[in-house]
Amino acid sequence: MTRRGIRLRRYHTGVGIWAVDVSARDLAWLETLPDVVDVSVDADVTAAADVSASGGPSSSSGTGSGGAGLRELLGLSNADPGGDGVGVAVIDSGIAPVPDVADRITDFYDFTNGQPGVPAVPVDGFGHGTHIAGLVAGNGALSGGRFRGVAPAAHLIGLRVLDDHGMGSTSDVIAALEFATANREALGIDVINLSLGHPPYAPAASDPLVQAVEAATRAGIVVVVAAGNVGVSTFTHRVGYGGILSPANAPSALTVAAAKTMGTVDPTDDTIANYSSRGPTWYERLAKPDVAAPGQSLVAPYAPGSTLGITHPELLVDDGHGGRNYLTLSGTSMAAGVESGLVAVMLDASRARTVSLGHPPAYPPPNAIKAFVEYTALPMRDAAGAAYDRMSQGVGRVNGQGAVALARSIDTSAPQGSPWIVEGVAPYSFYGGKVFAWAQNVVWGNSIVWGEGIITANNIVWAEGVVWGDNIVWAEHVGPANSVVWGGNIVWAENIVWAENIVWAEGIAWGQNIVWAENIVWAEARLWEAIVQ
Repeated sequence: MTRRGIRLRRYHTGVGIWAVDVSARDLAWLETLPDVVDVSVDADVTAAADVSASGGPSSSSGTGSGGAGLRELLGLSNADPGGDGVGVAVIDSGIAPVPDVADRITDFYDFTNGQPGVPAVPVDGFGHGTHIAGLVAGNGALSGGRFRGVAPAAHLIGLRVLDDHGMGSTSDVIAALEFATANREALGIDVINLSLGHPPYAPAASDPLVQAVEAATRAGIVVVVAAGNVGVSTFTHRVGYGGILSPANAPSALTVAAAKTMGTVDPTDDTIANYSSRGPTWYERLAKPDVAAPGQSLVAPYAPGSTLGITHPELLVDDGHGGRNYLTLSGTSMAAGVESGLVAVMLDASRARTVSLGHPPAYPPPNAIKAFVEYTALPMRDAAGAAYDRMSQGVGRVNGQGAVALARSIDTSAPQGSPWIVEGVAPYSFYGGKVFAWAQNVVWGNSIVWGEGIITANNIVWAEGVVWGDNIVWAEHVGPANSVVWGGNIVWAENIVWAENIVWAEGIAWGQNIVWAENIVWAEARLWEAIVQ
């Protein structure tokens, strides 16, 4: 490649790929080389916020959702942990050192324009990353605590990959993921938030961005990813399936859809936002998203002078003291930020339990955290009372109260295969005085696994080297008859015949490309930039 004058931009050791700039002619040459395993586009990556759906907050509330703060929406109380000692890496447009988060930004590195992770003063020219950081760990300093995040005691690691217009490249995101994975212990990274993505141009098994997410998960980091905001065709305005972005299609990632809370704490009136990407994944037809979290009209800190606030001043929110220091945004980006905060709270609760038993502090592995989130989720219904299919809601809306209670009940030091729940937990939660039963099941790949036994022991499936959905024999209820059911009446199994395009609102069909309206496909690949494996 050097002899041909190809520019070698970066080598990604974790996934074994080069990021290069090539001409169409050199790209064709690369594809002929026997030692080249694969070539994939170094695609543009964008933030997963939907400004058009944001509007203004419905009231002067903690989230724009009827007066309830984020922790209250998730069923958390002041007595629940705040994420103390847990590190969340926000791979985004940066984090501005605003009062709500400034004292908890412990590290900041810049990866934009191919930089190799340059230590820098925290900045955010776009404003998206600061909003996410506020949802994760904002303390509400400028609003008297009103606009507080889910885990206000967690610390933040800012990894900037998006520019002042919210754009970045796949290779920059991979570099940030590899950096976070390699420096997990040094920087104290326990959770990674990815509120960004691009259309899937390759199967997950050969997608370098997905493989970087899987590598981070194997290293013990919980990776939370926004499902994407392509649930509605911009041409027909109809809801459709198959719009899960990359890397939300990573099997082991905790992929999050956006829920509308409808201005109440009561989870029974929550609905899935139309813009929220539905599954399954494009190439593998895997069940995604995993869960839904509040993502509509959420209020979080505004990065002063950033693009989002300058171009959309109508989204700025009064802090209660005459200053417009907050921003309201909607999208699966926001839902992922909420979920990352909840994971931080769960890790804090679990570690505290293990320490209280006299054992060294430790966290449950990522697969176990994902299972706890799914097992305790609350199944959702649409405005007409019909149950949402799993391709829209995953297992259901996240239930912070239940997830934290379950995480708090285990002893992470228990040997593999042995019971690890040291305190019984009833499978239901209370919201507004009402009782809500947990889903009590997990979608493992395309199979539904249920029964108390799936979470009562330190199962081999929680091991860090296991990819979510691997062919593992469960002792619980699972089998061919327990495949994910599509919309209540179509069994998603091997005998489904996939046709050539998506049928909007009616169902799903498959082929080589997603077809929006009649003939519009996913954005064209940028042939002059590539990732070579």
